[in-house]
Amino acid sequence: MRIRLETLGCRLNTSEVESLARRFATAGHQVVGPDEPADVCVLNTCAVTHIAARKSRQEARRLKRAHSDAALVVTGCYAELEPDQAAALGVDMVVGNRDKERIVELVEQRWGAQFPISPGPRGAAGLPLRHRPRGAGNLQPLVSNYSSRTRAFLKVQDGCDNRCTFCIVTIARGEARSQPADDVLAEVRSLAATGYQEVVLSGVHLGSYGHDRGDRRGLFHLVRRILNETDMPRLRLSSLEPWDLDADFFRLWESPRLGRHLHLPLQSGCDATLRRMARRTTGAAFAGLVAAARAAIPDLSVTTDMIVGFPGETEAEFAASLAFVDTLALAKLHVFRYSPRAGTAAAAMRNQVPAAVAAERSQRMHELNNKLEHTFRRRFVGRTMDVLWETCQPGRDGSLEWDGLTDNYLRVLAPGGPGLRNVVTPVRLVADTPQGLVGQLPAA
Repeated sequence: MRIRLETLGCRLNTSEVESLARRFATAGHQVVGPDEPADVCVLNTCAVTHIAARKSRQEARRLKRAHSDAALVVTGCYAELEPDQAAALGVDMVVGNRDKERIVELVEQRWGAQFPISPGPRGAAGLPLRHRPRGAGNLQPLVSNYSSRTRAFLKVQDGCDNRCTFCIVTIARGEARSQPADDVLAEVRSLAATGYQEVVLSGVHLGSYGHDRGDRRGLFHLVRRILNETDMPRLRLSSLEPWDLDADFFRLWESPRLGRHLHLPLQSGCDATLRRMARRTTGAAFAGLVAAARAAIPDLSVTTDMIVGFPGETEAEFAASLAFVDTLALAKLHVFRYSPRAGTAAAAMRNQVPAAVAAERSQRMHELNNKLEHTFRRRFVGRTMDVLWETCQPGRDGSLEWDGLTDNYLRVLAPGGPGLRNVVTPVRLVADTPQGLVGQLPAA
């Protein structure tokens, strides 16, 4: 079968669809791109906000129009939370999160006789040899990330036992559960053999990895095993709740293969707001954790999530949150306006913040983010750092403009010749721009 895969939302969704692509390819099917005919389209949806749910519906309708002869499978958090609404979009199969791992089997059972296996050209590990287009934004058409991408997102944990009052994901994903460590290591070795230069460990509540298996330091032990027992050149961790870490955790960064980037979602810099959110941290605890991490890991990039307009947030609380985050000198803020989600405690709270007020606060938080990003990047101008090159596009003078990442998650843009994709090279960082740092490759 010719399979088209798309995903909306978080990196966990990306990791799930990348895994699906590998499994479809291993089973003998062909993963195709947006401009190619498909027999079955699979859309991994998001519902973290009402805007994400709306985009999920819109994308399902668009896929139905673009591939009118193909079967359409909708899975993910929107499909889990609103299966009847998803079915009403005219899709052919709705698969909840619990059955997502069985999609290859379910598709073969339903359409295997109708659409015979139609394998395309194969690369390492039997994966399709196509290139991912630039400019996909939050919607990520997965046209072969599996042989042309340089980073693999690997889900090692799913579900969450936290009960943050704003979060619908715990309802959509269920309780926390971890993949066996031996299975994770086998997958990392397979990805390394395929040619990936970096693996990003992902999960809904990644810091709880192993807790369901009786290991309260499960993530520490998993990361140490990957560093000691595989030859993956780079390893990176996705979002980690701040209360899951202690100073001893940062000993892992004694290995230069572990990316010097921590994404620690704070959500608010005001303790009163954090209490209403049921976040298990305070501003002082968060600041202490960031200080300990920076002391242990030179040139560390720390990023966070911030919610503005949470129910009951006064102007004074927002101002306190804004001022506190400014003192942390973070590398980047991911700013979200609060979105009420039915079934969460926050949706029933009093003093919901008017949309216009939330929008104005979002603008102010984004302005702070622009300052923080620029200040952090500027620290590295004049330095030489290793960059893993990912994508390129033609420059104005006919040369190639390359785009890549340092291990501490700095975006670098540089002109260069062909053949840099999936290669790590030293780069002199010569200027800062809103798009990222401008790099200068060594002379050939």
